[in-house]
Amino acid sequence: MTLPAFLARRLLFSIPLLVGVLFFTFALVRIGGQDPVALLAGPTATVQEIELVRRELGLEQPLATQFLIYTQKVVSFDLGRSWLSNKPVLAELVDRVPVTFELMFWGVLLGAAIGIPVGLRAALRADGPFDQASRFLSLLGFSIPTYWLGLVMLFVFFFLLEWAPPGMGRISLIVSPPPRITGSYLVDGLLTANWEAAHSALSQLVLPVICVAIVASAPIIKQTRAMALEVLGRDYVRLARAAGLPERAVRRIVWRNALVPVATFIGTEVTGLVGTASLIEYVFAWGGIGQYGLHAITSGDFAVVQGYVLFLALFSVLVFLLVDVLGFLLEPRSGASG
Repeated sequence: MTLPAFLARRLLFSIPLLVGVLFFTFALVRIGGQDPVALLAGPTATVQEIELVRRELGLEQPLATQFLIYTQKVVSFDLGRSWLSNKPVLAELVDRVPVTFELMFWGVLLGAAIGIPVGLRAALRADGPFDQASRFLSLLGFSIPTYWLGLVMLFVFFFLLEWAPPGMGRISLIVSPPPRITGSYLVDGLLTANWEAAHSALSQLVLPVICVAIVASAPIIKQTRAMALEVLGRDYVRLARAAGLPERAVRRIVWRNALVPVATFIGTEVTGLVGTASLIEYVFAWGGIGQYGLHAITSGDFAVVQGYVLFLALFSVLVFLLVDVLGFLLEPRSGASG
């Protein structure tokens, strides 16, 4: 199967998923216990004022009509306006994408840089002291609540040791942000030679990135170890060792054959980490998509909730598509029968 045909087939399979997510998102905010009209109108609103708000939002129409209108707006890239800030939801999401992407990119990259070598080494020395220690650390990473981890990092490195700045955004309050180019203060500061802003952005980035890396590395260690152990049990690995190949060559064989499932797992983990990172963003006042969606959920801003969940679905589909393409390029035989 050629790459264009592979992509076309994957995109075709994604359409029913997106339609299902669209319907689920629409229904979820309407079957909840909160009435958005009452929240918007306020506690002192009269019955007439509540009905006026309901008509303005189109919530007095049948659900089927509301879903049709909502679908037409989504197709035309209109996610509505925030019911609290009165700003376009799509514009606010797009504005916050680089913020979350910066945190996720460095956090997952650091987590993979730690988790993959540790998992491989643990598999190559199964049941040894290093394997036992890595499994304990992986279990510890799984068990730590994300919100608590962020608070502890701030308490230790900011309050006690005074090594890190306070978790109050992406740049110090006394430093002017650089001109917006990419949306990342660090990158924009480097591109505009604003070294003060770049240094401040880097210092603010360290603790949240470490938190994301800790959360990301734990499952990567476990999955890499499991995949490597499975490959080590294959006949061709035993044959390579019986033939007298050096251990370095055996490790390369194991890594090449475990690469595709590990890369696939990291891709699936990224989609879940976006939701997990929302708690880290909240602790460090990061201002990304996660914090934006979490605030909308707690405040009942259902228009933003719909846009946030829909964005996460689109992001997941895109990540899975990229992972499939990567797997196809690394191992074309995986798509030959698909």
